[in-house]
Amino acid sequence: MPQPKAFLVDVYETILTAGFDQRRHELATMVGVPAPAWNAALIRLAPELNDGRLALAEAFEQIIRANGGDPEPDLVHELVRKDRDLLLSSARLYDDALPFLEMLRSRGILIAIVSNCSENTRPLLAARGISALADAVVLSCEAGYAKPAPQIYRHALDLLGVAAEAAVFVDDQPAFCAGAVALGIGAIQIMRDGPGGGRPAVGTEVVRFLGQVEAML
Repeated sequence: MPQPKAFLVDVYETILTAGFDQRRHELATMVGVPAPAWNAALIRLAPELNDGRLALAEAFEQIIRANGGDPEPDLVHELVRKDRDLLLSSARLYDDALPFLEMLRSRGILIAIVSNCSENTRPLLAARGISALADAVVLSCEAGYAKPAPQIYRHALDLLGVAAEAAVFVDDQPAFCAGAVALGIGAIQIMRDGPGGGRPAVGTEVVRFLGQVEAML
């Protein structure tokens, strides 16, 4: 492919992994809610958490109340803090993540981090040195739109001042890659675990690790 002007790069399971199951188990234990019930509630509330309609504190309040508990403000505040601390302690950058971002910068390619997430992701990206390597950080909970909604990709492109045709999107989810392709953005699906990651979207390139992207430029 010709060298693009910009890359839009996903976070979770693309540049880092974050131990979601363990975090959810510890939070559920803190409030005495069965882990399956806690997990099911978070999955149900995920769309609202991702697009910012619901803050983590509000989600935790709802889950505690639905399970017969009393969502006292101090407890909810502690849960949000604990979620942040667990995320920071459990998240692990893939070995190829920083070299990949540094390679893009060395080539003069603009970088936008584009993630579906709740509010504790921004401090994580700062702590891991990702924000410092990016020209823009677009988090769904702040932007008000989550992938694969076209608005979130367009927002990232607008921040970089780049046309869709001059950008490439990297993500582990085929549906999110398809959303980029629909707008004319090139897409690369990273499938670290092989075909089990889901059938690639039409028009999407596939890599097993981020180092393979450089060979494509």
